[in-house]
Amino acid sequence: MTMTREAPRDDLEVAAGRITLAVVLLGAVIGPMLMSGTTVALPDIGADLDASGGPLQWVVTGYFLSAACFMLIAGSLADLLGRRRVLRAGALVYVAGTASVAAAPNIWIVDVARTVSGVGAAGIMAAGGALLAATFDGPARTRAFAAVGTAAGVGLAVGPTAAGILIGGLGWRATFSVFAILGSVILVGTFFVTESRSDADVRIDWRGAVTFIAGLGLVMLAITQLPGAASISPMLLVQFAAGAALLLAFVLIEKRVAHPLLDLDLLRDRQFAAWCLACASLALGSTAVLVTLPTYLQGVNGVSPGRAGAVMLMLTVPIIAVPSLGARLVNGGASPRLVITAALAAMALGNAWLLVLHPGISAAGLLGPLVTIGVGAGLAIGIVDARAMALVPPDRVGMASGLLNTVRGGSNAVLLALVGAVMVGLLRVSLGDDALAQRVSSGDLRGPDPALLADHLTTVWRITLVGIAALCAASAVAVALLLRSVPSRSAAEN
Repeated sequence: MTMTREAPRDDLEVAAGRITLAVVLLGAVIGPMLMSGTTVALPDIGADLDASGGPLQWVVTGYFLSAACFMLIAGSLADLLGRRRVLRAGALVYVAGTASVAAAPNIWIVDVARTVSGVGAAGIMAAGGALLAATFDGPARTRAFAAVGTAAGVGLAVGPTAAGILIGGLGWRATFSVFAILGSVILVGTFFVTESRSDADVRIDWRGAVTFIAGLGLVMLAITQLPGAASISPMLLVQFAAGAALLLAFVLIEKRVAHPLLDLDLLRDRQFAAWCLACASLALGSTAVLVTLPTYLQGVNGVSPGRAGAVMLMLTVPIIAVPSLGARLVNGGASPRLVITAALAAMALGNAWLLVLHPGISAAGLLGPLVTIGVGAGLAIGIVDARAMALVPPDRVGMASGLLNTVRGGSNAVLLALVGAVMVGLLRVSLGDDALAQRVSSGDLRGPDPALLADHLTTVWRITLVGIAALCAASAVAVALLLRSVPSRSAAEN
């Protein structure tokens, strides 16, 4: 008799879990897809709305900044208010913002709408990760997060291609309408997802929320302006210092408040800190190459955008295919410490191997380093979130998910800005001309001696790659040391 009552309940739980996973997977695809794909739409948006420079670039920057700044807020609110509720609110805000982009009459409305869309995306990603952690446990949780990693890899990899096809066939406005429709599917899906929240009856830490958003926003905004700055202006320094001061104030607030937005004990946990470092290193080891190498190939080798995208498949296909392998290795008994250390080491090796880069290099010459980076990134994607969330009590999974997504999104935005600033700075030194350095860094080699400009750009690329490889190697060592006392697999999962 007991079995006949329990079986339907189990079936319902399985069905609810599948729906939850499907909704979160869709969010994991469209978030990165719209991030990487929007850059393709910028020329058409600029031409249609007579926009250029900072206002046009904010179409990308505003989304990145708001998404990164609100991840932690969304995750903590998910624990307090309900993870499904925050996911639903995030999807609603995302749909409203993205639909407003499609209907915007000028660039200023586009910028505001994109910033709003980033807030919605933060809710989708942070609450989605929290729902998975609350719905699955043990090996099933590892498989679920590996699937999300694969979905995110698919979105990031096919974003520019999909956006290019949509823009070419439908126009940029209709392209954003398509993403609004996909967001609506997530919104509808939330009505079939089981709610979960923390049992604690606490107040929202509004002081911490405002301080964190303002501080992180100012710091990231200052950093994202570095590539276009001919010199470090006093205003830029003031902006950065103000942001840093606000972040310090946020830490002090969190130490004193009864129910903090971010429980600093999470970061005092060496193992959780190790997985956060691995998450940041993932951006360092793969995103810089993924985003900037196509520009080099088009500018120096003169290949078409389609050809450059095809070459990058050597990196993106492993990112899509390998996460499930990482999950199987860990579920099969492999040491998570060994797997993540090997993943970070592979990214270090791949970036160092990419020093073979030279004008005229063939796709075959890039195969080894790009596949190595992709395999390392795929292995890391497959296990980082699941292992980090396994260390967190059930009532704080939203906070942990928000923190991980903040680290991920913030690292990507900051890394790209810093890499751009370093490359422009090195080119400025070697070429002695700021305007020329800016142009060459973007792959524009027009001039009396394009071959010489290509050599300068290649040298700068190699110096940058040495730095990235060294940092990835150092991160691999640091993560291995932090995880050296990791408990047994069964203990971490319970």
